[in-house]
Parts: sequence; C-alpha cells; structure tokens
Amino acid sequence: MTRETYQKNLREIQDEVLVMGSMIEKALERSMQALRERDLDLAKKILEDDKNINNKRLEIEQRAMDLLCTQAPMASDLRVLIAVLNIITDLERMGDHAAGNAKIAIMIGNEPPLKPLIDLPRMNEKTITMLHDSLDAFINHDADAARKIVPEDDEIDHLYDQVFRELLTFMMEDPRTITRATRLIWAAHNLERTSDRVTNICERVVFMVTGILEDLNVSTY
Repeated sequence: MTRETYQKNLREIQDEVLVMGSMIEKALERSMQALRERDLDLAKKILEDDKNINNKRLEIEQRAMDLLCTQAPMASDLRVLIAVLNIITDLERMGDHAAGNAKIAIMIGNEPPLKPLIDLPRMNEKTITMLHDSLDAFINHDADAARKIVPEDDEIDHLYDQVFRELLTFMMEDPRTITRATRLIWAAHNLERTSDRVTNICERVVFMVTGILEDLNVSTY
C-alpha cells in the first residue's frame, strides 16, 4: 500500500465515524419523537435501524484493524486508530440507549400520559448538541474544543436529577403512577448515560491529539 493510499484509507475511516455519529443523532431524535408522540411504528423502526448502527461499528472496526495489522502505523496515526476504536464503541452504546428509549415508548403504548414531556426533550437536545460538537472536535483534531464540551454534561446531570425528583413526587402522591413514572426515569437515565459517553469521546479526542489519557469527567455539579 502506498503512503497516499494509506492516508486516504485513514481519512475515510475518520469520515465513517462521522457517518456513524449522524446515525446516532438521528436515532436519538427519533426515539424522543416516538416517546412524545407515542408513535409505536416509529419506535419499532428505531429498533430495526439499530442493527445498521451495529453493522456500521463492525465495518469501521474491521477497516481500522486491517490498517493496524497491515501498516503498523506509528505515533499520531496510531493514536487516531486507537481513538476510532474507542469512539465507535461509545457510539454503538449510544445507539443502544436510543433503542432502549424506543422500547420504553412501546411499553408505554397508549397509556394515559403521566405528564407533558418537557425536561426529557431538553436532555435529548442538549445531548445531541454535545455529541455533534464532540465529533467536530474529533474530525478537526481539536483537543481544546473537546475539553470545553465536557462541563456541559453537568446540565444533563441537573436535568436528570430534576426529572427524578419530580417523578418520585408523583409516585409518592399516587402509587398508581409508579409504573409510568418508572419508565420515564429509565428514559432519563438512558439520556444521562448517553451524555456520559460523549465525555468518553472527548477524552479520546484529547488522547488522539496529545497522547495523554485524561479523566475529563470532573463534575462541578
């Protein structure tokens, strides 16, 4: 393989990470739509599409491993491939969280709504923004941008606590709401875990650029 071909393959692998990231953003958007609109058909479609996310992860991993094994990249290129392998794992897990919320939408079905969904969509929107920004930092090899994203996770944590406390109040006041409230807590937890995985991506971007593994998830909340 010529150096030019090698660099082309390395760029294509990074571009495929962005493609996978777009698939996750779409899954997150649609899973919240399914929850808000009680769209069971959309929820089922999200579960079907999750297979495509898993296949994309395997495709990228195979290409990255092939390059690692056949070209023995050194220094910065090696860090890129290591970062890619970690990032696609977190992206796949995000897809699982989105699929989890689609399953919750199916479980809720046509039950009477417990409350209007306000904070969950806010959590979802913020998480998608953080994910998009983290992938921009990845493709631009921008460690400073990656570091700046991490503190935004505190906002997600705050919203999660807010949702938890509110739903707990519903359950205490009326035990008949326990099942419905618990399902919404599960949905909020899926979003909270998704934002945590964005932090993981940011840590890998910093490693890719600097060669230093840092724990960036030092919450101020």
